[in-house]
Amino acid sequence: MNLKSLAIALGMSKTTVSRALNGYPEVNFRTRERVVAAAKAVGYEANPMARSLAVGRSNVVGIIYPLLPTDLGDAMFLGVVAGMSEALEAAKMNLIIAPVSPHNEQPSYEQMVRGKRVDGLVVGRTLVRDERIAYLSRAGFPFVAHGRTDSAAPYAWFDYDNEAGIRLGLEHLLGLGHQRIALVSAPLELNFACQRKASFVAAMTAAGLAIDPRHLIDNTLDRRTGYQAMQQLLACSPRPSAVIVDNHLSGVGAVRALLDAGIDIGREISVIVWGSVEDTLIGSNVTTIDQPRPRQAGAKMIEMLLALLGGTPPAQLQVLWQPVLLPGVTVGACQR
Repeated sequence: MNLKSLAIALGMSKTTVSRALNGYPEVNFRTRERVVAAAKAVGYEANPMARSLAVGRSNVVGIIYPLLPTDLGDAMFLGVVAGMSEALEAAKMNLIIAPVSPHNEQPSYEQMVRGKRVDGLVVGRTLVRDERIAYLSRAGFPFVAHGRTDSAAPYAWFDYDNEAGIRLGLEHLLGLGHQRIALVSAPLELNFACQRKASFVAAMTAAGLAIDPRHLIDNTLDRRTGYQAMQQLLACSPRPSAVIVDNHLSGVGAVRALLDAGIDIGREISVIVWGSVEDTLIGSNVTTIDQPRPRQAGAKMIEMLLALLGGTPPAQLQVLWQPVLLPGVTVGACQR
């Protein structure tokens, strides 16, 4: 049975039946129930292409991403993507990831929006001042930001509490007597890195502790730069007694540098890494500021995007999850 036959059998217009099957809010609940029950009874399934044309949607959600070489081996990134894919499959939709070079990222957003190739976008690695979010807001195009920015326009976002996570790590170290604490940061144009550094500085100041400028290193977002940052810290005199690395990609390199230098981690220098660290180069029992449930986080962002497509205002779709501190063997009491 096709849509036309189903509509005739129900005594309704094709438009009403189509909108009922696709969950449009203007169709009342009883009508929708009647249409859905009738469709199930006769085994009707919408033709995906015809459905897309009828509702003016592609049934595709996109991520435009300047992929780093480490991303495809990043369990956290893949977990979030898996959660998105599962949620979209349940909604009979698809996910596309469009890898782009960094200089072509903004034009790719504009091309995707103008061509109406996707119904909505997830914007990752948000910047403090993010032209992608500003453009999508001006265009009125549905999107969910994976992270926040300083945009004044209301927009939908999902994030972890960066300030609270850094406080958790610092309070743990301060409670163990550490005072010379270093921070290794991602590039500070990334909003999460900026927020985490600001929280670190504020918490150290509140504790009455001076920060050695040599103990603040940024622009690290992979193993190599994390390794180099830790080498810089080891060359300082005096060395920090503890280090927080604000991203797990750099964290692997930082811990590897300590192992290669013969440092007794947790005794000579303590280390906390933001994000789950499981790597054959360093093992897995690292003390972490963890972003729990990455698959559920991916699914949550899709839930929010579908709500946007259903008419929920962006300002009502702002979700902040709390990180947790997971103790490991890389943190111990300060020895000096």
